[in-house]
Amino acid sequence: MSATLFPQHIIAKKRDGGALSREEIQAFVRGATDGSWADYQLSALLMAVFLRGMTPEETADYTDAMMRSGTVADLSAVPGIKVDKHSTGGVGDKVSIPLAPMVVACGVPVPMISGRGLGHSGGTLDKLESIPGFRTDLSLEAYCAQVAKIGCALIGQTKDLAPADKKLYALRDVTATVECIPLICGSILSKKLAEGIDALVLDVKFGRGAFMKTEAEARELADALVRVGRAGGKEVRALLTAMDQPLGRAVGNALEVAESIACLRGEGPADLMEVTVALGAQMLMLGGAAQDVTEAEAKLQEVIGNGRALAKFREIVAAQGGDPRVVDEPERLPRAPLQTEVPAPADGIVAEVDAMEVALAALALGAGRAKAEDKIDPAVGVADLVKVGEPVHAGAPLCTVHANDAGKARAAAARLAKAIRIVDVSPPHPRLIAGLMS
Repeated sequence: MSATLFPQHIIAKKRDGGALSREEIQAFVRGATDGSWADYQLSALLMAVFLRGMTPEETADYTDAMMRSGTVADLSAVPGIKVDKHSTGGVGDKVSIPLAPMVVACGVPVPMISGRGLGHSGGTLDKLESIPGFRTDLSLEAYCAQVAKIGCALIGQTKDLAPADKKLYALRDVTATVECIPLICGSILSKKLAEGIDALVLDVKFGRGAFMKTEAEARELADALVRVGRAGGKEVRALLTAMDQPLGRAVGNALEVAESIACLRGEGPADLMEVTVALGAQMLMLGGAAQDVTEAEAKLQEVIGNGRALAKFREIVAAQGGDPRVVDEPERLPRAPLQTEVPAPADGIVAEVDAMEVALAALALGAGRAKAEDKIDPAVGVADLVKVGEPVHAGAPLCTVHANDAGKARAAAARLAKAIRIVDVSPPHPRLIAGLMS
């Protein structure tokens, strides 16, 4: 081994503000993959990167090394331009579930590898697994075969895809180095570039319920993701979307699946439909199925109206072992035995629905994970949430708590009552989509 590739020398170079070479970055990622670097050495370099940053070249090299730490899926035999979507995480963000079948129904293949919820942010895999029998643990071979057969697969990260990310993300989580743009880029894009896609649309969120609290931070992250993705040879676009209040009216796994099915019927909440269609339009344009936003949005509305999007979701559910009857009978989804309404304290207009507080209430009910090993209750959560700008009357419900424990239901209701602010004068209408970066 060259002296410059000893872990302590690479750590010292970054600690002192130097730019790492491609070979040094590859040595770091290889050390995470094969165990040749100790956890304390990996953690030391992660902290050095957090404090000193990475150049655009370093970030691109890091992402490439992470992607190549495992198998890169080959979907070249699948006709068409393969396009995926990724969200940086939010509250009530079930967009992927209706979005994928809508886009596939318009003729664009969607290979989608998603994650699980941790902390306040929900995970697509947990939501899908609230459908009885639905499997997200397909092998890479089964994933490729399903994309070829029906145009879509909705699975979790396999052990073969970017294995270095699993190791390094776990260390980032316990060393306070998660909020680092180069490391975020490497984590997100290594998995996405390894899944066999040609193009990617990103939903970069900002606000109380997002990891990036300000629009400026989200814009910086989006710019880096687009730049690094393009350096990896992919077409990448990013929408900036607000996450101060939850997206849609439901937070909780089975509740969000039911709301997703409503979207596919054209009956979803306006804000959820707006974000889903906006992201879908960019996917159709990248996939060559539409020339502009107007045409793309019309096609998405068409497949909702004629039932093809709903039929495609039914096909995906059946292909992955789920009960397809859920698509037509959402009442088959897990349902909590206790429903508790949270009453409005007075007449007025909703001025605020704090996304983070709603997420923490749902987490305490069992809808999410405080720790990676926590077990999720698919039935619990919050439904029928009011939205900012809506009028309410004293005693009318602001939301409904779905719980399996009376004590947890009372605690969640008390927290939610404080999270929703009522005023006398209409607040400004919140802006949902803040811009497109391409």
